[in-house]
Amino acid sequence: MLIQVLKSKIHRVSVTEANMDYIGSITIDGALMDAANLIENERVEIYDITNGERICTYAIRGDVGTGIIGINGAAAHKVRVGDLVIIASYATMDFEEAKIWHPTVIFPKDNHVQ
Repeated sequence: MLIQVLKSKIHRVSVTEANMDYIGSITIDGALMDAANLIENERVEIYDITNGERICTYAIRGDVGTGIIGINGAAAHKVRVGDLVIIASYATMDFEEAKIWHPTVIFPKDNHVQ
């Protein structure tokens, strides 16, 4: 049996940009992506702590050290600059493997890796 488990999580970062005219996705500071074990184009879930919205999209690597968390495309109607969000990705694995799996979870300070 295969199940989905948490793979990566960036806990509580602030949205720095919202661009409705972009084709979609979320731009994430490359240092945060590396620390959270995320790769470009990986599917991610965005959980908006500020307003309760939940959105699924894919990650785009932003410039390292900028602290950018940019909501792009239609999602910019749901998530605003200044909102606090959680960014999570999931992996599919065998049930027995999942029992010993440990996700990568980071707790940035001011949108930067500590």
